[in-house]
Amino acid sequence: MTKPTYVDIAKRAGVGSATVERVLNGRGGVKEHTAQKVLLAARALDWPGRMPEMHRGIIRIEVILVRPDTSFYARLARAFRRIASSLDTTIQIHLTFLQEDDPVAICERITNPSIRRSGLVIASPSHPQIGAALRKAHRGGLPIVQVVSKTIEEADFVGIDNRAVGRMAGLMLSRSVGKEGTLVALCHSQIYQVHKERIQGFSDFIERNPREGLNFNHVFFGMDDHNASVRCVMEALHLWPDLVGFYNAGGANTAILQYLRRSGRKMFFAGHELTDVTRSSLADGTADVIFDQMPEAQARRATDLLFSKIGLLHESVDNPPIRFTTITAENL
Repeated sequence: MTKPTYVDIAKRAGVGSATVERVLNGRGGVKEHTAQKVLLAARALDWPGRMPEMHRGIIRIEVILVRPDTSFYARLARAFRRIASSLDTTIQIHLTFLQEDDPVAICERITNPSIRRSGLVIASPSHPQIGAALRKAHRGGLPIVQVVSKTIEEADFVGIDNRAVGRMAGLMLSRSVGKEGTLVALCHSQIYQVHKERIQGFSDFIERNPREGLNFNHVFFGMDDHNASVRCVMEALHLWPDLVGFYNAGGANTAILQYLRRSGRKMFFAGHELTDVTRSSLADGTADVIFDQMPEAQARRATDLLFSKIGLLHESVDNPPIRFTTITAENL
């Protein structure tokens, strides 16, 4: 292959050729962020020359997550840490956990990070302020990949097809419940687009495939809080004694399944995330189907996409929806 020219590198980095010349010859006078874009573009185009020492720093990727207390985000964090441990020492992944109910803090971290970063992976609520901060960062040239929840259209999103998993839940409950009665659903709230999509998919399937005597009556919001979610289940049982099916589109499976096991109240239960609790609940019949959205695969895809964006991978990365797995007692 022919040696790339300054013009080639400038075009890829989105700067002028004079800026490329200054960076590659170590003459200074270029902002660090711009210099890094030039070096990443030069690396992607196989620039054969020696990179100037002043810019051969560490490439830092920040991963912003919420709710480390939940099994899903704990698995996601472990996956990013495993990926980080396999990388060259010049490439670092920094994990940051923030409170999901503090959009101001999340916006501040997006806008004013404590580290010099080359890219951002983020899972956050779909809040207008957060969306505005992400758009500003994206317009400023920061490569961004969203995982779990999609907040802005401008940046790539890595996750499952949440409407499809909602439809699958509707299919499972509609086909597997053997008697007439009521179906209800539970999710975190309306601050996550993914949860709204799951409920929409569930509702759409039930509406388009009606079954006489089987009614979908209500959606509860439990904020993935264990006590609040159990209260929602208790209220549903009180309001609809004929409750035969329950779809939990969010978290708090542990508390709900423990309550159902203690109460002896059997209904068809569909939920998310394979954990020790959901696995044992499938085995003893308290739960009937669990959908797992493969956080490990999401972390790998998000990292590859970001590396491609900043020039650490030469090939493009396909990004179809991550395939979720449907787990019952028969395929534990």
